[in-house]
Amino acid sequence: MLQPILHGFLLALGLILPLGAQNVFVFNQGANHRKLIHAMPVIVTAGLCDTLLIILAILGVSLVLMSLPALQLVIYIIGLVFLFYMAWSLWHEQPNNLAQQHSMSAKKQIGFALSVSLLNPHAIMDTIGVIGTSASVYTGSDKLLFSLATILVSWLWFILLAILGKLLGSIDKTGKYILLLNKVSSIIVLIVSIIIINNIIRLLL
Repeated sequence: MLQPILHGFLLALGLILPLGAQNVFVFNQGANHRKLIHAMPVIVTAGLCDTLLIILAILGVSLVLMSLPALQLVIYIIGLVFLFYMAWSLWHEQPNNLAQQHSMSAKKQIGFALSVSLLNPHAIMDTIGVIGTSASVYTGSDKLLFSLATILVSWLWFILLAILGKLLGSIDKTGKYILLLNKVSSIIVLIVSIIIINNIIRLLL
């Protein structure tokens, strides 16, 4: 009973720790808002998206996506457009303590969180190739425990990222470090975009 929980927890933690567009965006929104509650849209959206991907991977449904190159291409292109817009928005975003009206709205947070979660080919590959495959060794209640452990890690991680971002925002009274974070976040998103462009080219060749 303990093994699938520990396996799922450690596996999900290893996959979610590396710096990526999703992690950067959640941390960024925690830092850019005066109250943590204002970053809840991105936390909840990212958590729900990861939950959906994990469930689909464990059920084997997401394997269908990877077997359809045309569908992959459409997802990559849509994701690329969202990432470019997200990079532009992050570059121009200002922290709440400098200009409250410039903080990202809940609607925009949800839209960007959806794009970096569901339209991120690397997140999809990690979920399908690693979590989905690892879950196949379990059955019944063990598979359920494994699944719940991986899902729990995602939610706890996104909450922690937002809290850490909020702490940075509280310490940085001048807003200069948050502005720098926004620029770095934008550059990271652009790097992810370049990787996706490379994937699109490979699909077209």
